[in-house]
Amino acid sequence: MELIRLALDWTPNTNHTGFFVAQAKGFYDEIGIKVEIRSPELDNYSKTPAKLVEKKSVELGIAPSESVISYQTLKNKPNLTAIAAILQKDASAIVSLAEGSIQNIKDLDQQTYASYNARFEDHIVEAMIRKDGGKGEFNKSTPDKLGIWDTLLEGNADATWVFMPWEGILAKNNGIKLNEFQLDEYNIPYGYSPILIAHPETLNEKEEPISKFLKASAKGFHFTQNYPEDAVKILAASGEQEELKDEEFLLESQKAINPYYTDENDDWGLMQDSRWKDFVDWIKSEKLIDKETLSNHKSLYTNKYL
Repeated sequence: MELIRLALDWTPNTNHTGFFVAQAKGFYDEIGIKVEIRSPELDNYSKTPAKLVEKKSVELGIAPSESVISYQTLKNKPNLTAIAAILQKDASAIVSLAEGSIQNIKDLDQQTYASYNARFEDHIVEAMIRKDGGKGEFNKSTPDKLGIWDTLLEGNADATWVFMPWEGILAKNNGIKLNEFQLDEYNIPYGYSPILIAHPETLNEKEEPISKFLKASAKGFHFTQNYPEDAVKILAASGEQEELKDEEFLLESQKAINPYYTDENDDWGLMQDSRWKDFVDWIKSEKLIDKETLSNHKSLYTNKYL
């Protein structure tokens, strides 16, 4: 069997359910591939999925659009490529505690934002603040990734970026009210997140098994949409963190995110050219990359393997 190693971007959660379902239900085995799923807990997030893909330590990694843009605009780096969108819509938001001082995103001026330290992230937040009438000048903290959510709850940060079908539901279930600030409310055309990325050499070497992997994964995500109760039982067995022990929460999260997996034609993974173009054009308009550095956004992604 051909081996496909997948590096997760986060500890197992409902963004990943379809992969675990495909593995547990034998969808990968049926088409002759063996899949190993790697959690970032293995090295305490010291190596990003993009770095693992770059070094060819794994065949595929989960990352935001920004990762492939970064790799294709930095010198002496391989042109990592997006090969599938895990979510079709942006399920994220900048959030603050409803009882706190950040009632509008512009209130984040001179306050503390807990950052993942991802490329473009802080500038996106700055742009949101400016569009709301602020200066875009905030204090930045970079806590341990697993602790970022806690810094908001504990009052050590005033805002951070979360996935609403996960942290948003955790907050609701714990009686914590949040203010949500979504990028499209501030006319920022965000790209796909998360996506599956691959090294160009890996795509050449393993075209057939990668295509098989995507087809079996799509089957896993469709199963998850149709049978969420069964799917979350599989997800619950994928790790040891506390959230995975709460199947009631997992089911609520799963039902919330299920509509985000597929497009209007019920297809999983497909990416629209306009989505990539709009995000890249915005990044260029903000002078975050030179226009010449990335002359054609079409190099960033492909639907070929779907």
